[in-house]
Amino acid sequence: MSIHPFASDTRTLSRPARAKFLERSVKAVVLGGVLSSLLGAASLLTACAPMKTGSSMPGSTAANSVSSAKLDSFMSTIEADTRAGRIPGAVMLVSRDGQIVKASAVGVENPQTGKPMSRDAIFRIYSMTKPIVSIGILSLVEEGRIKLSDPVSRYLPAMANLKVGIEKTGLDGKPTLELVNATREMTVQDLMRHTSGLTYGVFGKSAVKSEYLKVGLTPGSPGVTYDNAEMIKRLGTLPLSSVPGSTWDYSVSTDVLGALIERVSGQTLDVFLADRILRPLKMNDTGFSVPPAKQGRIAEPFPLDPDSKQPVALLDVTRPPALLSGGGGMVSTADDYLRFAQMLLNGGELDGVRIVSRKTIEYMTSDHTGDIRGPVYLPGPGYGFGLGVAVRKTSGESAQYGSAGDYYWGGYAGTYFWVDPKERLIAVWMMQAPSQSGHYRTVLRTAVYSSLDQ
Repeated sequence: MSIHPFASDTRTLSRPARAKFLERSVKAVVLGGVLSSLLGAASLLTACAPMKTGSSMPGSTAANSVSSAKLDSFMSTIEADTRAGRIPGAVMLVSRDGQIVKASAVGVENPQTGKPMSRDAIFRIYSMTKPIVSIGILSLVEEGRIKLSDPVSRYLPAMANLKVGIEKTGLDGKPTLELVNATREMTVQDLMRHTSGLTYGVFGKSAVKSEYLKVGLTPGSPGVTYDNAEMIKRLGTLPLSSVPGSTWDYSVSTDVLGALIERVSGQTLDVFLADRILRPLKMNDTGFSVPPAKQGRIAEPFPLDPDSKQPVALLDVTRPPALLSGGGGMVSTADDYLRFAQMLLNGGELDGVRIVSRKTIEYMTSDHTGDIRGPVYLPGPGYGFGLGVAVRKTSGESAQYGSAGDYYWGGYAGTYFWVDPKERLIAVWMMQAPSQSGHYRTVLRTAVYSSLDQ
């Protein structure tokens, strides 16, 4: 089974074909993919009048500072892509100064039924779960129940004394693993910034990553009937890919944070997040599954990827999962996630409800990696990594538009968001098209920043 960070279920394929498809999908997410035209799809374009999402700044001129015509033109292009069969559909929200200045839904919500995309469609957000869980951890840090400098083993003893796997070539010419002691233990901060020494099985190849693929930790996959406590036991039997603190490696770290929340709070992860974040922010359509009454709003992918021609099978979110994946198991809507992002931009508060302090948000969205990098560094040039989000260090260097201080993250199936404090700007993009996500993230940023008139 795959330990893919966003838990794509590819059980219909053989193990070699599954690994090849996951590797191709990951490359498409990072590099943008190659787009092709296939299936026809109905489309719907809706532009909504500005509406308040949070506390506006005094003298806000949000509606007048963004060119609606430019965003209309961009969404017309996306609408054409849905008709050409490049993606099923998408929802975009752009907010400035606490006001929605553009809201659009295009294409179809479900390619099988042809139902038009709606703004309240529910999407599998995969790794956009990570920032939510990171806020959950930071709320416990504020209470003094966790310290970022604490070794993870203080709370999860199975994570103590893990060895680092050093790949060497055996006498038979095949790779072998030599296990050596780590010079230090992973800390809670390491988990939050992906320097824990843990890994996923698909970003590059190594003997350690192969061991992760064998264990079977993918949420929603056949045979995954265990909970976070059992996941930690299994991780405790695996080698680290690097010494903690030395390398940025995208990993199951945030899943471990979810288990840590459960251990410290005494609540299951879904209950904790609902109590601390989701209900206070009125994120009423966000969780780890979709109840029956709302399942008609689930956005679905094409059955076959238009580029690879391989089956696209995403998480089954119609039933509560046994494993509550803090790294990639949640669903949400564009409006719900906008409320979460607005809370971040507001410094931890929304509509009079404070989730964490202003200084906690400042700290979370600062660079915590410095010069630490890894073989596959997903934040990209010009970006460091904070506590759950990539953080832009300079206005230049990156090939994408943005501002120093903006922060972002995305999910495997195509969801994406970023917050730009300098421009008082938030953008949320939702779709279910894994291989095409990299391309649309880039063109979305260009369109949004090009639309800023003031």
